Amino acid sequence: MALNPNFDTYRLTDEHTMLREAVRSLAEDKIAPRAAEVDRTAEFPHDVLAALVRAGFHATHIPEEYGGAGADSLATAIVIEEVARVCASSSLIPAVNKLGTMPLLLSASEELKKQVLPPVASGEAMFSYALSEREAGSDAAAMRTRAVLDGDHWVLNGTKCWISNAGVSTHYTVMAVTDPSQGARGISAFVVHKDDPGFSVGTHERKMGIKGSPTCEIHFDNCAIPADRIIGEPGTGFKTALATLDHTRLTIGAQALGIAQGAIDASIAYMKQRRQFGKPIADFQGLQFMLADMVMQTEAARQLIYAAAAKAERGEPGLTWYSASAKAFASDVAMKVTTDAVQLFGGYGYTEDFPVERMMRDAKITQIYEGTNQINRMVIARQILK
Repeated sequence: MALNPNFDTYRLTDEHTMLREAVRSLAEDKIAPRAAEVDRTAEFPHDVLAALVRAGFHATHIPEEYGGAGADSLATAIVIEEVARVCASSSLIPAVNKLGTMPLLLSASEELKKQVLPPVASGEAMFSYALSEREAGSDAAAMRTRAVLDGDHWVLNGTKCWISNAGVSTHYTVMAVTDPSQGARGISAFVVHKDDPGFSVGTHERKMGIKGSPTCEIHFDNCAIPADRIIGEPGTGFKTALATLDHTRLTIGAQALGIAQGAIDASIAYMKQRRQFGKPIADFQGLQFMLADMVMQTEAARQLIYAAAAKAERGEPGLTWYSASAKAFASDVAMKVTTDAVQLFGGYGYTEDFPVERMMRDAKITQIYEGTNQINRMVIARQILK
């Protein structure tokens, strides 16, 4: 699943196409039938995780040298897109695994990579990412969680919030202040295991959407971890965090893309079978125009995301603003498309009998996490003006 280097942007290879078909088949068979129940019960779908692990779609981005599939960035985006097409909550399994492990791939020692990445590749482990705090959301550099070196251990104290898949994940990439006098340059990154003494999972957020992915606080109360679980050198954590987002914002764009595509597919099927005034509502020009706009906007988002994934894979400059653009544009499109889908369904769209109301609720978070779209627009503007 490698990009063709002869193309300046990207090209879907036969392997990418076969991958999409395989993921879509699995999603339709194992994930779509569970999506409404997962949303209703707000329980993590362990059966979906097991199905993704059996198929090797839970963490396709892990390189082959650590036991993974070694899929490129575009292939990983396709996996997330196809799972999100039927269940946004389930798409956070591969998406958050990439988010949590990307700092290691970018900055960790070879010894730490060999220690923690193979279990993720095999499905024995899951990763989450811990950057935000209650008073340090968009202003992540204002975090207060501390890490102090004590002999051959780092000792962490503090609380992180908005942690996706918390309580399910076995490992957490945690950003903490190691030198308060250095501001953002005094932040370091660490790997914390769920069984480390002093680690605990706290408040479970009650959310509008993505209910099958638990979002919780995590706490560190004199949490001692081995000194070799620092990611990179002390003081490089915030730089690693920003570089991570360059790669993972586009995966949230892929999630948004999948949600939008799912809403389009449901709308097309409904418009063909729903009859009013003696004919299918698909025959009404006003609704045709709505659908045409939904498809055009979604395809534009797809092209931007895929091009960003290709840029990430090749390590080209400009990924920061390109990835932010892909995420912001795709998530805005997902919100509009799902809202229009509810409108196309009329009163039925407002009920739980059809999936579009769930898709609309799920789409909203894509405009908020991994940088609100307002923050992403700041990132884009600063990059193109400097």
